[in-house]
Amino acid sequence: MSKAITFSEYGAPAVLRLSEVTPPEPGPGQVRIKVRAASVNPIDMKIRSGLMARMAPADFPVIPGLDAAGVVDAVGEGARAGVGDEVLGATVGGGYAEYALLGQPMPKPEALSWETAASLVTAGRTAGRVLGQLGVRTGQTLLIHGAAGSVGVIAVQLAAARGVTVIGTAAERDLERVTALGATAVRYGDGWVERVKAAAPGGVDLVFDASGAGVIADSVALTGDADKVITIADMAAAQHGVRFSAGTSERIEDSLPELVQLAAAGKLTVPVWRTYPLEEAAQAQADLEAHRNQGKAVLLP
Repeated sequence: MSKAITFSEYGAPAVLRLSEVTPPEPGPGQVRIKVRAASVNPIDMKIRSGLMARMAPADFPVIPGLDAAGVVDAVGEGARAGVGDEVLGATVGGGYAEYALLGQPMPKPEALSWETAASLVTAGRTAGRVLGQLGVRTGQTLLIHGAAGSVGVIAVQLAAARGVTVIGTAAERDLERVTALGATAVRYGDGWVERVKAAAPGGVDLVFDASGAGVIADSVALTGDADKVITIADMAAAQHGVRFSAGTSERIEDSLPELVQLAAAGKLTVPVWRTYPLEEAAQAQADLEAHRNQGKAVLLP
């Protein structure tokens, strides 16, 4: 038996429990890892609270966690990694655990910390997917709402690395951090439209909303075209003719290899705010829900 965080009903972070579970067995193409780090993502809280129940009903008990990094200790037929390899990837069946399955393991470069490796997967793929859906090109100006969030910080750096001019909205406390990532930082809140116009006198070509802060209508007005705005966080998107990007059904690109390479070379950073032992997963989720964090929260089983 091994330890994992589970929940058997929807609710607040308190529904998360440290449980004894049977380690999963890898199927064809899968590997089992001894988890060294598991990322805590906003989607984890939406699943736990029941906000995603209509789209994807839970099959209780659930082990949360969409991505992890660790050392391979068992392999399925046709797996692309061997026992002892250090890998990262999206989990099959949850990552808040001592052992987890990865469906498409990617080698972890030695230069990449475990915390960063786990933090790149879901947030990085989301950032890359939306940039692909927007069709972001060198020379364009991209506005990113929520530029200091887990997806936003990666989107800022990925876009900047591709020669895009980035304007990023963030809280006052995060402006210096967003600037250091390669964006022109703008304080969000009342008056943000005027501040963005001042920061981008040539106009804004595209908008990536990672905040869900009710900015869609003004973002459409800024670009003049709803097709130039995408959100991953505002459920009112359809009311404004804006695309809501979710999941990986539209695999325009998988930017994870690019992100891993950039991070290993020191050209992309993923701010890790705090690490928690596995048994403190509920506290980690509570901290994120209360917006206490300034960077990623990571579990270290």
